[in-house]
Amino acid sequence: MSTALVEEALPVRAPLRERRTRAVLALARFEARRLLLSIPVVIAFVAYVAWIVWRTRDSSDGNPALQDADRATQSMPMLVGLAVLLCAARAVVRSERYGTEPHFSVLALQPWHRAAAHALSVVPAALLTAVCVAGQFTWEALKPGAIGHGSPAELAVGPLTVLAFGALGVLLGRLTRSAFAAPLLVVLLLFAFVLGTAPSEASGLSWLAPVVSVTGPDTLPSDLLGRPAAWHALYLAGAALCVAFLATAVAGGRGAAVRAGLALSLAAAVTGGILQAEGATASPELTAARERASVRPELTCAEHGRSTYCAFPEWGPRTGAWAAVVDHVQSLAGGSAHQRPLEVRQRMDARYGPGTDAAIPALTDAHRVTVGTAWGGNRVPEFSSAVAAVLVAGTEAAGSEICDGRMVTVMWLSLSWQDDPMDALRRVRLDDSVKGAAIVLSPTDPLSMTEGQTDVVRRLLEKPTAGTGARVKEHWAELTAPGVTTARAAELLGVAAPKKADSCED
Repeated sequence: MSTALVEEALPVRAPLRERRTRAVLALARFEARRLLLSIPVVIAFVAYVAWIVWRTRDSSDGNPALQDADRATQSMPMLVGLAVLLCAARAVVRSERYGTEPHFSVLALQPWHRAAAHALSVVPAALLTAVCVAGQFTWEALKPGAIGHGSPAELAVGPLTVLAFGALGVLLGRLTRSAFAAPLLVVLLLFAFVLGTAPSEASGLSWLAPVVSVTGPDTLPSDLLGRPAAWHALYLAGAALCVAFLATAVAGGRGAAVRAGLALSLAAAVTGGILQAEGATASPELTAARERASVRPELTCAEHGRSTYCAFPEWGPRTGAWAAVVDHVQSLAGGSAHQRPLEVRQRMDARYGPGTDAAIPALTDAHRVTVGTAWGGNRVPEFSSAVAAVLVAGTEAAGSEICDGRMVTVMWLSLSWQDDPMDALRRVRLDDSVKGAAIVLSPTDPLSMTEGQTDVVRRLLEKPTAGTGARVKEHWAELTAPGVTTARAAELLGVAAPKKADSCED
Protein backbone atom coordinates (compact mmCIF):
# COMPACT_ATOMS: atom_id res chain seq x y z
CA MET A 1 0.00 0.00 0.00
CA SER A 2 2.76 2.44 0.92
CA THR A 3 4.63 1.57 -2.27
CA ALA A 4 1.61 2.44 -4.37
CA LEU A 5 1.25 5.80 -2.63
CA VAL A 6 4.86 6.69 -3.37
CA GLU A 7 4.49 5.72 -7.01
CA GLU A 8 1.40 7.93 -7.36
CA ALA A 9 2.90 10.91 -5.46
CA LEU A 10 6.08 11.24 -7.54
CA PRO A 11 4.36 11.82 -10.89
CA VAL A 12 2.05 14.39 -9.28
CA ARG A 13 4.78 16.32 -7.38
CA ALA A 14 7.03 16.92 -10.39
CA PRO A 15 4.34 18.48 -12.60
CA LEU A 16 3.23 20.64 -9.66
CA ARG A 17 6.79 21.97 -9.24
CA GLU A 18 7.02 22.61 -12.97
CA ARG A 19 3.67 24.39 -12.98
CA ARG A 20 4.81 26.63 -10.15
CA THR A 21 8.03 27.48 -11.99
CA ARG A 22 6.10 28.29 -15.14
CA ALA A 23 3.65 30.33 -13.10
CA VAL A 24 6.45 32.31 -11.45
CA LEU A 25 8.02 33.07 -14.83
CA ALA A 26 4.64 33.99 -16.32
CA LEU A 27 3.93 36.36 -13.44
CA ALA A 28 7.43 37.79 -13.76
CA ARG A 29 6.86 38.48 -17.47
CA PHE A 30 3.52 40.10 -16.75
CA GLU A 31 4.92 42.29 -13.98
CA ALA A 32 8.01 43.18 -16.05
CA ARG A 33 5.79 44.41 -18.87
CA ARG A 34 3.70 46.48 -16.48
CA LEU A 35 6.85 47.83 -14.88
CA LEU A 36 8.44 48.90 -18.17
CA LEU A 37 5.21 50.54 -19.32
CA SER A 38 4.53 52.35 -16.05
CA ILE A 39 4.62 56.13 -16.35
CA PRO A 40 7.54 56.81 -13.94
CA VAL A 41 9.77 54.20 -15.63
CA VAL A 42 8.88 55.39 -19.13
CA ILE A 43 9.65 59.00 -18.16
CA ALA A 44 12.92 57.93 -16.55
CA PHE A 45 14.07 56.01 -19.63
CA VAL A 46 13.03 58.81 -22.00
CA ALA A 47 14.96 61.29 -19.86
CA TYR A 48 17.91 58.88 -19.74
CA VAL A 49 18.07 58.47 -23.53
CA ALA A 50 17.64 62.21 -24.06
CA TRP A 51 20.48 62.85 -21.62
CA ILE A 52 22.72 60.38 -23.47
CA VAL A 53 22.09 62.12 -26.78
CA TRP A 54 22.52 65.60 -25.31
CA ARG A 55 25.69 64.79 -23.40
CA THR A 56 27.50 62.36 -25.66
CA ARG A 57 27.11 64.40 -28.83
CA ASP A 58 29.64 67.02 -27.69
CA SER A 59 31.24 65.35 -24.67
CA SER A 60 34.99 65.76 -24.23
CA ASP A 61 35.02 67.96 -27.34
CA GLY A 62 35.07 64.81 -29.46
CA ASN A 63 38.25 63.51 -27.81
CA PRO A 64 37.13 61.22 -24.96
CA ALA A 65 39.37 59.11 -22.78
CA LEU A 66 37.52 55.83 -22.43
CA GLN A 67 38.74 55.29 -18.86
CA ASP A 68 36.67 58.38 -18.03
CA ALA A 69 33.83 57.62 -20.45
CA ASP A 70 32.98 54.35 -18.69
CA ARG A 71 32.42 56.17 -15.38
CA ALA A 72 30.27 58.76 -17.14
CA THR A 73 27.67 56.02 -17.72
CA GLN A 74 26.99 55.51 -14.01
CA SER A 75 25.08 58.52 -12.71
CA MET A 76 21.90 58.64 -14.83
CA PRO A 77 20.92 54.97 -14.26
CA MET A 78 20.27 55.99 -10.66
CA LEU A 79 17.27 57.97 -11.94
CA VAL A 80 15.97 54.86 -13.67
CA GLY A 81 16.69 52.84 -10.54
CA LEU A 82 14.61 55.15 -8.38
CA ALA A 83 11.69 54.91 -10.81
CA VAL A 84 11.99 51.10 -10.86
CA LEU A 85 12.12 51.04 -7.04
CA LEU A 86 8.94 53.08 -6.83
CA CYS A 87 7.01 51.01 -9.37
CA ALA A 88 8.26 47.64 -8.08
CA ALA A 89 7.11 48.50 -4.56
CA ARG A 90 3.71 49.62 -5.83
CA ALA A 91 3.37 46.39 -7.82
CA VAL A 92 4.00 44.30 -4.69
CA VAL A 93 1.29 46.10 -2.68
CA ARG A 94 -1.17 46.31 -5.58
CA SER A 95 -3.21 43.41 -4.26
CA GLU A 96 -3.50 45.13 -0.86
CA ARG A 97 -4.59 48.42 -2.41
CA TYR A 98 -7.24 46.81 -4.60
CA GLY A 99 -8.40 44.20 -2.09
CA THR A 100 -7.51 41.22 -4.28
CA GLU A 101 -5.12 39.55 -1.86
CA PRO A 102 -7.64 36.83 -0.78
CA HIS A 103 -8.01 35.68 -4.39
CA PHE A 104 -4.35 34.60 -4.52
CA SER A 105 -5.07 31.86 -1.95
CA VAL A 106 -6.75 29.76 -4.66
CA LEU A 107 -3.63 29.82 -6.86
CA ALA A 108 -0.67 27.45 -6.83
CA LEU A 109 1.67 30.33 -6.09
CA GLN A 110 2.53 30.99 -2.49
CA PRO A 111 3.42 34.52 -1.33
CA TRP A 112 7.14 33.87 -1.58
CA HIS A 113 6.70 32.65 -5.17
CA ARG A 114 5.03 35.95 -6.00
CA ALA A 115 7.86 37.84 -4.28
CA ALA A 116 10.36 35.94 -6.42
CA ALA A 117 8.36 36.83 -9.54
CA HIS A 118 8.39 40.51 -8.59
CA ALA A 119 12.15 40.34 -8.02
CA LEU A 120 12.61 38.77 -11.46
CA SER A 121 10.42 41.45 -13.03
CA VAL A 122 13.07 44.13 -12.49
CA VAL A 123 15.67 42.22 -14.54
CA PRO A 124 14.40 43.50 -17.94
CA ALA A 125 14.71 47.09 -16.71
CA ALA A 126 18.31 46.38 -15.73
CA LEU A 127 18.96 44.78 -19.13
CA LEU A 128 17.46 47.78 -20.92
CA THR A 129 19.74 50.00 -18.85
CA ALA A 130 22.68 47.85 -19.95
CA VAL A 131 21.70 48.48 -23.57
CA CYS A 132 21.66 52.23 -22.93
CA VAL A 133 25.05 52.05 -21.19
CA ALA A 134 26.50 50.05 -24.08
CA GLY A 135 25.12 52.53 -26.59
CA GLN A 136 26.55 55.53 -24.76
CA PHE A 137 29.99 53.98 -24.35
CA THR A 138 30.09 52.70 -27.94
CA TRP A 139 29.24 56.18 -29.19
CA GLU A 140 32.19 57.55 -27.23
CA ALA A 141 34.52 54.77 -28.39
CA LEU A 142 33.69 55.36 -32.07
CA LYS A 143 34.65 59.03 -31.97
CA PRO A 144 37.80 59.64 -34.04
CA GLY A 145 39.65 61.21 -31.11
CA ALA A 146 38.89 58.47 -28.57
CA ILE A 147 41.84 57.02 -26.65
CA GLY A 148 42.34 54.74 -23.65
CA HIS A 149 40.51 51.69 -22.38
CA GLY A 150 37.17 51.25 -20.66
CA SER A 151 36.46 48.88 -17.77
CA PRO A 152 33.66 46.28 -17.99
CA ALA A 153 33.30 46.49 -14.21
CA GLU A 154 32.72 50.25 -14.40
CA LEU A 155 30.18 49.76 -17.18
CA ALA A 156 28.30 47.19 -15.07
CA VAL A 157 27.60 49.70 -12.28
CA GLY A 158 24.60 51.32 -14.00
CA PRO A 159 22.62 48.13 -14.68
CA LEU A 160 23.52 46.69 -11.25
CA THR A 161 22.29 49.90 -9.60
CA VAL A 162 18.92 49.52 -11.31
CA LEU A 163 18.79 45.85 -10.28
CA ALA A 164 19.60 46.68 -6.65
CA PHE A 165 17.06 49.51 -6.47
CA GLY A 166 14.37 47.31 -8.00
CA ALA A 167 15.05 44.52 -5.51
CA LEU A 168 14.92 47.07 -2.71
CA GLY A 169 11.49 48.15 -3.93
CA VAL A 170 10.25 44.55 -3.78
CA LEU A 171 11.61 44.13 -0.24
CA LEU A 172 10.07 47.42 0.85
CA GLY A 173 6.69 46.34 -0.50
CA ARG A 174 6.86 43.02 1.37
CA LEU A 175 7.94 44.66 4.63
CA THR A 176 5.54 47.60 4.84
CA ARG A 177 2.60 46.74 2.55
CA SER A 178 2.17 50.52 2.32
CA ALA A 179 1.88 52.57 -0.87
CA PHE A 180 3.54 55.58 0.79
CA ALA A 181 6.76 53.90 1.91
CA ALA A 182 8.37 53.77 -1.56
CA PRO A 183 7.83 57.47 -2.44
CA LEU A 184 9.22 58.44 0.96
CA LEU A 185 12.30 56.27 0.41
CA VAL A 186 12.81 57.76 -3.06
CA VAL A 187 12.80 61.24 -1.56
CA LEU A 188 15.30 60.19 1.10
CA LEU A 189 17.59 58.59 -1.49
CA LEU A 190 17.42 61.67 -3.69
CA PHE A 191 18.40 63.80 -0.72
CA ALA A 192 21.25 61.45 0.19
CA PHE A 193 22.71 61.02 -3.31
CA VAL A 194 22.04 64.47 -4.79
CA LEU A 195 22.07 66.91 -1.90
CA GLY A 196 24.01 64.94 0.67
CA THR A 197 27.75 65.20 1.22
CA ALA A 198 29.53 61.97 0.34
CA PRO A 199 32.59 60.83 2.26
CA SER A 200 35.99 61.10 0.65
CA GLU A 201 36.76 58.45 -1.97
CA ALA A 202 39.97 57.58 -0.14
CA SER A 203 38.04 56.77 3.06
CA GLY A 204 36.41 53.71 1.51
CA LEU A 205 33.01 54.62 3.00
CA SER A 206 31.90 56.32 -0.21
CA TRP A 207 32.16 52.96 -1.99
CA LEU A 208 29.12 51.75 -0.08
CA ALA A 209 27.08 54.05 -2.35
CA PRO A 210 26.00 52.67 -5.74
CA VAL A 211 27.99 55.23 -7.74
CA VAL A 212 31.42 56.64 -6.86
CA SER A 213 32.39 58.93 -9.72
CA VAL A 214 35.27 61.32 -9.09
CA THR A 215 36.13 63.54 -12.04
CA GLY A 216 38.86 66.10 -12.49
CA PRO A 217 40.29 68.33 -15.21
CA ASP A 218 43.00 65.83 -16.12
CA THR A 219 42.69 62.24 -17.25
CA LEU A 220 44.99 59.63 -15.77
CA PRO A 221 46.24 56.51 -17.57
CA SER A 222 44.07 53.47 -16.93
CA ASP A 223 46.64 51.74 -14.74
CA LEU A 224 46.96 54.78 -12.44
CA LEU A 225 43.29 55.22 -11.58
CA GLY A 226 43.39 52.89 -8.59
CA ARG A 227 39.63 52.33 -8.48
CA PRO A 228 38.44 48.95 -7.05
CA ALA A 229 35.86 48.70 -9.83
CA ALA A 230 35.68 44.89 -9.96
CA TRP A 231 35.11 44.59 -6.20
CA HIS A 232 32.49 47.34 -6.37
CA ALA A 233 30.64 45.46 -9.10
CA LEU A 234 30.75 42.30 -6.96
CA TYR A 235 29.44 44.31 -4.00
CA LEU A 236 26.52 45.70 -6.03
CA ALA A 237 25.66 42.33 -7.55
CA GLY A 238 25.80 40.64 -4.15
CA ALA A 239 23.71 43.38 -2.55
CA ALA A 240 21.06 43.18 -5.30
CA LEU A 241 20.76 39.40 -5.01
CA CYS A 242 20.84 39.51 -1.23
CA VAL A 243 17.95 41.99 -1.10
CA ALA A 244 15.98 39.91 -3.63
CA PHE A 245 16.45 36.68 -1.63
CA LEU A 246 15.64 38.56 1.56
CA ALA A 247 12.35 39.77 0.05
CA THR A 248 11.58 36.16 -0.85
CA ALA A 249 12.43 34.99 2.66
CA VAL A 250 10.27 37.73 4.25
CA ALA A 251 7.37 36.54 2.11
CA GLY A 252 7.72 33.02 3.55
CA GLY A 253 10.37 31.37 1.44
CA ARG A 254 12.25 29.02 3.75
CA GLY A 255 13.50 26.43 1.29
CA ALA A 256 17.10 25.34 0.91
CA ALA A 257 17.50 27.25 -2.36
CA VAL A 258 16.38 30.53 -0.76
CA ARG A 259 18.59 30.05 2.29
CA ALA A 260 21.61 29.12 0.16
CA GLY A 261 21.02 32.04 -2.21
CA LEU A 262 20.70 34.45 0.70
CA ALA A 263 23.89 33.18 2.32
CA LEU A 264 25.95 33.23 -0.89
CA SER A 265 24.74 36.65 -2.01
CA LEU A 266 25.37 38.09 1.44
CA ALA A 267 28.88 36.64 1.39
CA ALA A 268 29.49 38.18 -2.04
CA ALA A 269 28.25 41.60 -0.90
CA VAL A 270 30.36 41.54 2.28
CA THR A 271 33.44 40.32 0.41
CA GLY A 272 33.07 42.96 -2.27
CA GLY A 273 32.40 45.66 0.32
CA ILE A 274 35.46 44.83 2.39
CA LEU A 275 37.83 44.47 -0.56
CA GLN A 276 36.59 47.64 -2.27
CA ALA A 277 37.18 49.59 0.95
CA GLU A 278 40.73 48.24 1.10
CA GLY A 279 41.29 48.97 -2.59
CA ALA A 280 40.10 52.56 -2.23
CA THR A 281 43.37 53.40 -0.48
CA ALA A 282 46.29 53.67 -2.87
CA SER A 283 48.78 50.86 -2.42
CA PRO A 284 52.52 51.58 -2.14
CA GLU A 285 52.97 50.18 -5.65
CA LEU A 286 50.29 52.48 -7.08
CA THR A 287 51.71 55.48 -5.21
CA ALA A 288 55.16 54.74 -6.63
CA ALA A 289 53.76 54.36 -10.15
CA ARG A 290 51.95 57.69 -9.88
CA GLU A 291 55.15 59.31 -8.65
CA ARG A 292 57.11 57.94 -11.61
CA ALA A 293 54.46 59.06 -14.09
CA SER A 294 54.55 62.57 -12.62
CA VAL A 295 58.31 63.01 -12.23
CA ARG A 296 60.00 60.50 -14.55
CA PRO A 297 57.32 59.33 -16.97
CA GLU A 298 57.98 56.49 -19.38
CA LEU A 299 56.75 57.95 -22.65
CA THR A 300 56.55 56.60 -26.17
CA CYS A 301 58.02 59.02 -28.70
CA ALA A 302 57.18 59.47 -32.37
CA GLU A 303 58.41 61.88 -34.99
CA HIS A 304 56.11 63.99 -37.13
CA GLY A 305 57.96 66.22 -39.52
CA ARG A 306 60.82 68.01 -37.79
CA SER A 307 59.54 67.60 -34.25
CA THR A 308 59.32 64.79 -31.71
CA TYR A 309 56.17 63.98 -29.75
CA CYS A 310 56.36 61.93 -26.55
CA ALA A 311 53.17 60.64 -24.95
CA PHE A 312 51.91 58.03 -22.52
CA PRO A 313 51.17 54.81 -24.43
CA GLU A 314 47.39 55.26 -24.43
CA TRP A 315 47.78 58.75 -25.93
CA GLY A 316 49.98 57.62 -28.84
CA PRO A 317 47.23 58.04 -31.48
CA ARG A 318 46.81 61.67 -30.47
CA THR A 319 50.33 62.82 -31.41
CA GLY A 320 49.17 63.51 -34.96
CA ALA A 321 46.67 66.08 -33.72
CA TRP A 322 49.40 67.79 -31.67
CA ALA A 323 51.69 67.81 -34.70
CA ALA A 324 49.01 69.51 -36.81
CA VAL A 325 48.83 72.38 -34.31
CA VAL A 326 52.62 72.73 -34.17
CA ASP A 327 52.83 72.76 -37.98
CA HIS A 328 50.19 75.50 -38.20
CA VAL A 329 51.99 77.71 -35.70
CA GLN A 330 55.45 77.13 -37.16
CA SER A 331 54.25 77.84 -40.68
CA LEU A 332 53.48 81.40 -39.56
CA ALA A 333 56.75 81.96 -37.70
CA GLY A 334 59.83 83.61 -39.19
CA GLY A 335 63.57 83.27 -38.81
CA SER A 336 64.99 80.06 -37.45
CA ALA A 337 61.74 79.35 -35.55
CA HIS A 338 60.06 78.49 -38.84
CA GLN A 339 61.96 75.20 -39.07
CA ARG A 340 63.11 74.72 -35.49
CA PRO A 341 62.68 71.14 -34.20
CA LEU A 342 60.57 71.02 -31.06
CA GLU A 343 60.05 68.33 -28.47
CA VAL A 344 56.47 68.05 -27.29
CA ARG A 345 56.18 66.08 -24.06
CA GLN A 346 53.02 64.97 -22.33
CA ARG A 347 53.04 65.81 -18.64
CA MET A 348 50.67 65.42 -15.72
CA ASP A 349 50.68 65.31 -11.94
CA ALA A 350 49.12 62.01 -10.89
CA ARG A 351 50.52 61.97 -7.35
CA TYR A 352 47.22 63.03 -5.79
CA GLY A 353 45.03 60.65 -7.75
CA PRO A 354 42.03 61.35 -9.99
CA GLY A 355 39.83 64.33 -9.30
CA THR A 356 42.65 66.71 -8.36
CA ASP A 357 43.72 69.86 -10.19
CA ALA A 358 47.48 70.07 -9.75
CA ALA A 359 49.50 72.79 -11.48
CA ILE A 360 52.31 71.72 -13.81
CA PRO A 361 55.40 73.96 -13.67
CA ALA A 362 56.76 75.39 -16.91
CA LEU A 363 59.80 73.73 -18.48
CA THR A 364 63.11 75.56 -18.51
CA ASP A 365 64.61 73.41 -21.29
CA ALA A 366 64.87 75.13 -24.66
CA HIS A 367 62.45 74.17 -27.44
CA ARG A 368 60.35 71.87 -25.24
CA VAL A 369 56.58 72.20 -25.07
CA THR A 370 54.16 70.61 -22.59
CA VAL A 371 50.85 69.05 -23.59
CA GLY A 372 48.30 67.71 -21.12
CA THR A 373 46.12 64.63 -21.10
CA ALA A 374 42.96 66.44 -22.23
CA TRP A 375 42.41 67.59 -25.79
CA GLY A 376 39.90 69.40 -27.95
CA GLY A 377 37.92 72.57 -27.30
CA ASN A 378 39.83 75.08 -25.20
CA ARG A 379 42.83 72.78 -24.93
CA VAL A 380 43.75 73.46 -28.58
CA PRO A 381 44.31 77.25 -28.31
CA GLU A 382 45.98 76.72 -24.92
CA PHE A 383 48.50 74.32 -26.45
CA SER A 384 48.88 76.55 -29.49
CA SER A 385 49.73 79.49 -27.21
CA ALA A 386 52.35 77.39 -25.43
CA VAL A 387 53.96 76.45 -28.77
CA ALA A 388 53.99 80.08 -29.93
CA ALA A 389 55.51 81.24 -26.63
CA VAL A 390 58.35 78.72 -26.94
CA LEU A 391 59.03 79.76 -30.54
CA VAL A 392 59.21 83.42 -29.50
CA ALA A 393 60.88 83.21 -26.08
CA GLY A 394 62.81 79.95 -26.36
CA THR A 395 61.42 78.18 -23.26
CA GLU A 396 58.08 77.77 -21.52
CA ALA A 397 59.38 79.48 -18.39
CA ALA A 398 60.56 82.52 -20.38
CA GLY A 399 57.32 82.61 -22.33
CA SER A 400 55.22 82.82 -19.16
CA GLU A 401 57.18 85.95 -18.16
CA ILE A 402 56.62 87.89 -21.39
CA CYS A 403 55.16 91.30 -20.68
CA ASP A 404 56.28 93.38 -23.67
CA GLY A 405 55.21 93.58 -27.29
CA ARG A 406 56.32 90.02 -27.98
CA MET A 407 52.97 88.95 -26.55
CA VAL A 408 51.31 90.34 -29.68
CA THR A 409 53.39 88.03 -31.84
CA VAL A 410 52.74 85.06 -29.55
CA MET A 411 48.98 85.46 -29.64
CA TRP A 412 48.81 86.10 -33.38
CA LEU A 413 50.83 82.95 -34.06
CA SER A 414 48.58 81.02 -31.70
CA LEU A 415 45.21 82.18 -32.99
CA SER A 416 45.36 83.46 -36.57
CA TRP A 417 45.33 80.02 -38.23
CA GLN A 418 42.28 78.72 -36.34
CA ASP A 419 38.81 78.49 -37.87
CA ASP A 420 37.40 81.29 -35.70
CA PRO A 421 40.35 83.28 -34.32
CA MET A 422 38.22 85.68 -32.30
CA ASP A 423 36.34 82.86 -30.63
CA ALA A 424 39.66 81.13 -29.93
CA LEU A 425 40.91 84.36 -28.31
CA ARG A 426 37.86 84.37 -26.06
CA ARG A 427 38.24 80.72 -25.08
CA VAL A 428 41.93 80.88 -24.28
CA ARG A 429 41.50 83.76 -21.83
CA LEU A 430 40.53 83.06 -18.25
CA ASP A 431 37.63 85.55 -18.20
CA ASP A 432 36.32 84.64 -21.70
CA SER A 433 36.78 88.22 -22.87
CA VAL A 434 38.21 89.87 -25.99
CA LYS A 435 38.82 93.26 -24.42
CA GLY A 436 41.00 94.49 -21.59
CA ALA A 437 43.77 92.76 -19.72
CA ALA A 438 43.44 89.04 -19.04
CA ILE A 439 45.24 85.83 -18.11
CA VAL A 440 45.96 83.51 -21.03
CA LEU A 441 45.71 79.81 -20.17
CA SER A 442 48.33 77.27 -21.19
CA PRO A 443 49.20 73.69 -20.17
CA THR A 444 51.71 75.02 -17.62
CA ASP A 445 52.17 78.52 -16.19
CA PRO A 446 49.74 81.02 -17.72
CA LEU A 447 50.65 84.01 -19.85
CA SER A 448 49.25 87.51 -19.49
CA MET A 449 47.96 90.14 -21.91
CA THR A 450 47.66 93.85 -21.22
CA GLU A 451 44.75 95.89 -22.47
CA GLY A 452 46.89 97.41 -25.21
CA GLN A 453 48.16 94.03 -26.39
CA THR A 454 44.58 92.74 -26.52
CA ASP A 455 43.54 95.71 -28.71
CA VAL A 456 46.41 95.11 -31.14
CA VAL A 457 45.83 91.35 -31.34
CA ARG A 458 42.12 91.88 -31.95
CA ARG A 459 42.87 94.29 -34.84
CA LEU A 460 45.36 91.82 -36.33
CA LEU A 461 42.88 88.96 -36.21
CA GLU A 462 40.41 91.05 -38.19
CA LYS A 463 42.91 91.43 -41.05
CA PRO A 464 43.79 88.80 -43.71
CA THR A 465 46.26 86.27 -42.38
CA ALA A 466 48.48 86.30 -45.45
CA GLY A 467 49.31 90.02 -45.28
CA THR A 468 50.08 89.97 -41.58
CA GLY A 469 52.05 86.76 -41.98
CA ALA A 470 54.37 88.35 -44.49
CA ARG A 471 55.03 91.24 -42.08
CA VAL A 472 55.69 88.82 -39.20
CA LYS A 473 58.31 86.94 -41.18
CA GLU A 474 59.86 90.16 -42.51
CA HIS A 475 60.24 91.73 -39.05
CA TRP A 476 60.65 88.52 -37.04
CA ALA A 477 63.90 89.49 -35.35
CA GLU A 478 62.55 92.79 -34.04
CA LEU A 479 59.11 91.39 -33.14
CA THR A 480 60.72 88.71 -30.95
CA ALA A 481 63.42 90.89 -29.39
CA PRO A 482 63.06 91.32 -25.59
CA GLY A 483 61.88 94.81 -24.74
CA VAL A 484 60.02 95.55 -27.96
CA THR A 485 57.00 97.68 -27.13
CA THR A 486 53.45 96.90 -28.06
CA ALA A 487 53.30 100.16 -29.98
CA ARG A 488 56.34 99.18 -32.04
CA ALA A 489 54.90 95.71 -32.71
CA ALA A 490 51.67 97.31 -33.89
CA GLU A 491 53.60 99.65 -36.21
CA LEU A 492 55.60 96.80 -37.73
CA LEU A 493 52.43 94.78 -38.32
CA GLY A 494 50.51 97.67 -39.86
CA VAL A 495 47.79 98.36 -37.27
CA ALA A 496 47.06 101.25 -34.95
CA ALA A 497 49.07 101.43 -31.75
CA PRO A 498 47.28 101.06 -28.39
CA LYS A 499 46.39 104.14 -26.41
CA LYS A 500 48.00 102.80 -23.23
CA ALA A 501 51.62 101.84 -22.70
CA ASP A 502 52.70 98.31 -21.78
CA SER A 503 51.95 97.40 -18.19
CA CYS A 504 51.62 93.97 -16.60
CA GLU A 505 49.38 95.45 -13.97
CA ASP A 506 46.71 96.67 -16.38
